[in-house]
Amino acid sequence: MDRHTWKPFLRRWSEDWRVAHPGEEPDADPWLGFPPATEDEVRALEARLGCVLPPSLREFLLVTNGWRDAGNFVWSLRGTERIGWLADLEPLWAEVCADWHGEDEESLAARLLLVSLAADAGVVYLDSGDVDERGEWAAYDMFTWTANGPKRHGSFYEKMYDLFARFHALEGPSCETQREWDAKIEDARLASLRGEVDRPLAVFEQARRFGRDRASFLYFQMRVLLREESYHPLHLLPTSGGTGSWTIDEGLFGAQVRPLLPAEPEQAGGSGSGSVYESLRGRGSRRVTYRFQRDRGVQRAERSLGRRQARREEPEIRVCFGNPEFDVAAHAALDAGEDAWPRLLDALVHWRPLHEDHLAPIALLADPRAARLITPERGRRILATSRG
Repeated sequence: MDRHTWKPFLRRWSEDWRVAHPGEEPDADPWLGFPPATEDEVRALEARLGCVLPPSLREFLLVTNGWRDAGNFVWSLRGTERIGWLADLEPLWAEVCADWHGEDEESLAARLLLVSLAADAGVVYLDSGDVDERGEWAAYDMFTWTANGPKRHGSFYEKMYDLFARFHALEGPSCETQREWDAKIEDARLASLRGEVDRPLAVFEQARRFGRDRASFLYFQMRVLLREESYHPLHLLPTSGGTGSWTIDEGLFGAQVRPLLPAEPEQAGGSGSGSVYESLRGRGSRRVTYRFQRDRGVQRAERSLGRRQARREEPEIRVCFGNPEFDVAAHAALDAGEDAWPRLLDALVHWRPLHEDHLAPIALLADPRAARLITPERGRRILATSRG
């Protein structure tokens, strides 16, 4: 990441931040940075630290000597005069980080470089002992109010990109960045229907990081058919705290997602199909600070889903798999015994999306016969087939 790449990225971040905060100094320059550091200032920092800075941090400082509002929980980043070793600047944080990393405090503390100046009970730091082939140091952030611990990123730039995405997910500014993601989502949706798998998955996964709720739903459908373990619909709950960027279609949810949910709410936590749907409908009123409750809800729902699946070894009701032509053909295929899989593949020619956000026949997995039949490899085969 050189300075010529940093400049447009940081300029876009500044512009998007101003859109999200129109009342804060409306006539001021939207630039969230500072004047660039000089080569002499960067060399002086390296001499003080006794090492060469990782490339993306060095180039960043030559574009802006510090940064304001690096996401919602990191309020400022240090410039050349204030960057230093975590053990020297924040010894208590060095102890906390050593506990999380499971390493000896003295040896670890000598490696961690503190780059955040002010944050919400947290720090952003780089590990000079974790270096890749480009010379980049692994980057982390840590906050006392989350139980997840530090999350590794491959470089300072990757950490900044993550903070930028989190800012978008939380505040959802109506800006060019969001419009670009929405266009990419639509392109990836059409590509998925044509039978592409990996590229749409990658687009949806990245767009989810930016709080695009539609991408979460499209991504979820693909992951369901790939039979990934963490496919529970509660993962559709938003990670953003702003107004929802997309409205779920009630008919589509009822026909394709509800059959996959627990049969009834958990008495202790209300994590059944009704509560999931209500949470999705009311996502605009929630803040991201409900993260811990959401994590517990996912665990409760996964336990409930396991009980539901155990109870339905034999189908109690006839699941509707989608549009009438596909529904008839898919049921006939599942009734065919040993020939079920090739006949189910043939039935895909009849499948039509029930809504523009409908990517694949995920309701198949509500039938125990189909759930046993569709392995991850076969789920990929379905997704690799041109549909609709």
